[in-house]
Amino acid sequence: MADKEMTRGAQLRETLIYKRKNGYDRMSEGDLQAMEAYCVGYKQFLDAGKTERECVDRTVALAQAAGFKPYERGMTLNPGDRVYRVNRGKAVMLAVMGKRGLDCGVNIAAAHIDSPRLDLKQNPLYEAEELGYFKTHYYGGVRKYQWLAVPLELRGAVALRDGSVVRVCIGSGEGEPRFVINDLLPHLGAEQAKKLMAEAVPGENLNILVGSRPLADDDGADRVKLTVLELLHEKYGIVEEDFISAELCAVPAFNASDIGFDRSLIGAYGHDDRVCAYASLAALLELGTPERTAVCMLADKEEIGSEGVSGMQSSAFDTFMEDLCAGQNVSLNACYEKSFCLSADVTAAYDPNYAEVYEKRNSAFVNYGMGLCKYTGARGKSGASDASAEVVAYVRRVLDEAGVAWQMAELGKVDAGGGGTVACYMANRNIDTIDAGVPVLSMHAPFETVGKLDCYMTFRGMRAIFNAK
Repeated sequence: MADKEMTRGAQLRETLIYKRKNGYDRMSEGDLQAMEAYCVGYKQFLDAGKTERECVDRTVALAQAAGFKPYERGMTLNPGDRVYRVNRGKAVMLAVMGKRGLDCGVNIAAAHIDSPRLDLKQNPLYEAEELGYFKTHYYGGVRKYQWLAVPLELRGAVALRDGSVVRVCIGSGEGEPRFVINDLLPHLGAEQAKKLMAEAVPGENLNILVGSRPLADDDGADRVKLTVLELLHEKYGIVEEDFISAELCAVPAFNASDIGFDRSLIGAYGHDDRVCAYASLAALLELGTPERTAVCMLADKEEIGSEGVSGMQSSAFDTFMEDLCAGQNVSLNACYEKSFCLSADVTAAYDPNYAEVYEKRNSAFVNYGMGLCKYTGARGKSGASDASAEVVAYVRRVLDEAGVAWQMAELGKVDAGGGGTVACYMANRNIDTIDAGVPVLSMHAPFETVGKLDCYMTFRGMRAIFNAK
């Protein structure tokens, strides 16, 4: 029997109503295989880069393998040339020169490679009751209680007085020691349990346990501290004063792993925002010669406001772009006003366990694809760039034509809080900008969770933007 004709109501629903669809319902077998292959590379990137310095190192290695060369001011560049510039070892800018001149603008993906962590203070090492500890200063929006009783690694760099730099990494290798911050046992925690979560663990209590063995054949003070210093000197040649010019941090000692019986999710430290940084980088690395020059900016310091010489508010990005423009006798402002930027940052994934802080109609869902955020900010859109309707329509068109699964996203209920990205700093440069990225569960926790499908679709979305004319 022939199918019944659609009723007028059914036709209107089909034509007029916005329908969201789980991304797995539109994935082919080939898409699934490509997604898994992409996520293997992403997990490797995460494990190799748990600090911004390590992310830069990994990025440069991947870029050089893909034919990128260090950019030197005054270089003659032709369509298809691939260059990069490192900013003080903590941020990196890459470009693939397009067929059209820079007076036509560029396509930019701007992400950040710093993540919440525990920085060591400049005079961190002390001994208390024959236990050795490091004092820390938390970096970014951490929930302090989440960092207790979690295995930690020590990573970073120590700049010695002679100017040489020693890289430190302890806790990631097979058989290496790890570190921990003690928690209070529940048997004695009755008074602590009465406090607000934000107050239960003071920042000054985030002290990392680093040793307990006293120095042998010595009857002086601080014998445990001396043992720790002796071991550090043997391995790295550093003394206590060198901590003053060190950037050392504690990060979770977790490697990226598949989550769930179906292995559809990835759990790891640092998804925010390395999941978008890697998507932007991977998309750029596989480009041929685009119509418009494609630029990938991987910045530092976003978690504390994008401040400093390696953050998005620094003029380092402008200097890089101005140098490129100078090679074509194009003014930087003329390039910017015709450029487009995806502020590639994560958004909150709807979590039914905490439904009270989400507005379901406007939340991003795991497995529904790349999340587009017209605005971020807090409450009354404070700190947001708020992309125009025309910009949103442009991105919709580009993603749809490329077959990218995407969804509109909002960080949470209007009065529940909020957050910022680098979007406002790109928009301040007179560059049309919109936020876009992967929805994340447990954002800013030591172990965050994302959907593989969303990771892959974000990569495809970045690729589509880079290829846009």
